[in-house]
Amino acid sequence: METAHHVSVPSKVLFKKVRKIVPPLLEKFHKGQHGRVAVIGGSLDYTGAPYFSAMASAKLGCDMSHVICNASAATVIKSYSPNLMVHPILPSSNSVKDPNSINAPELASPIISMLSRLHTIVIGPGLGRDDVTLKVVVEVMKEARSRSIPFVLDADGLLLVSENPDLVKGYKECILTPNVNEFSRLAKALGIDVPSLAQISSQPNGGDKESREAEACEKLSNVLGGVTIIQKGPHDVISNGITSIISDIPGGLKRSGGQGDTLTGSLGTLMAWRAAYHNKLWDSDEQDNPKEAQSREDVQAELESKRRMSPTTTLLLVAWAGSAITRECSRRAFKTKGRSMQASDLTDEIHESFLTLIGEPEGSKVHL
Repeated sequence: METAHHVSVPSKVLFKKVRKIVPPLLEKFHKGQHGRVAVIGGSLDYTGAPYFSAMASAKLGCDMSHVICNASAATVIKSYSPNLMVHPILPSSNSVKDPNSINAPELASPIISMLSRLHTIVIGPGLGRDDVTLKVVVEVMKEARSRSIPFVLDADGLLLVSENPDLVKGYKECILTPNVNEFSRLAKALGIDVPSLAQISSQPNGGDKESREAEACEKLSNVLGGVTIIQKGPHDVISNGITSIISDIPGGLKRSGGQGDTLTGSLGTLMAWRAAYHNKLWDSDEQDNPKEAQSREDVQAELESKRRMSPTTTLLLVAWAGSAITRECSRRAFKTKGRSMQASDLTDEIHESFLTLIGEPEGSKVHL
């Protein structure tokens, strides 16, 4: 295992807190308790993205990794790996008789019937922009929100938020993962004036760039009612509207497509582990926490104490850890492959990246 000399001391402190929400490997657990994650995406043109996302979830350590996709994508995705459970139940214009007259809730019902078996859903990888598909996904998002099922949004999942911000506004159990262009699109749709990472970076002698980047992300989060946002870029900016963290984990220098899918899949598993942590699936040495973190100071106090962390703090840590793992995968893959690096190279680095940054929690039985 590589020694993490490239990780700063403050980041090592945060990783130690992240380790608190990782379920230990114990004989008493049964299949599914370490995470049941579903990626909703995959269309005729895009089969790689949902595969990379679902495999990231599996490789990081969730027990059951699903892909819910269009029928046209199912056989292809199944051929990539027998480890994934692939469900061809996401409708499209090609699978309905009259695309102009559909009953979206009815079409969404097979997917909605799966929600009770899932800890987290990832929406967007390879989703495409088919009108029928998007209408069905909107129904799934509404139902997931009504049941407080966490979800992660990327790619065309973010397009749905641009068109209807109320889908996520005020819902704290979701993470948005926009790149620079998607961040600007969201800001424009919400009618707010915030600079992108590229705009901030291009302004010379403009003061503390990192502070301004955090302020922009924080502003967008607050307009959306405090949802957690990971703005991807040369360095990732994470904010929930009250606290912001800028990732200092170095990534690779190759911007191959599909790296964001490793992020969404990793977040899916981390969100599932977070649910297990709050459900007290295992004994920990933490004292009960009587209140929810409401301010930057509350979050900081939780990070510095031995109290059980509140959902606000753990969600911020999940976002930060998902970003860090993805960047570490990119760094390691680029070190090996250079400019030939592809998204699949990140998939191969997930476990070692986890061990290097976070490590197995105390009590895990990794050697039998």
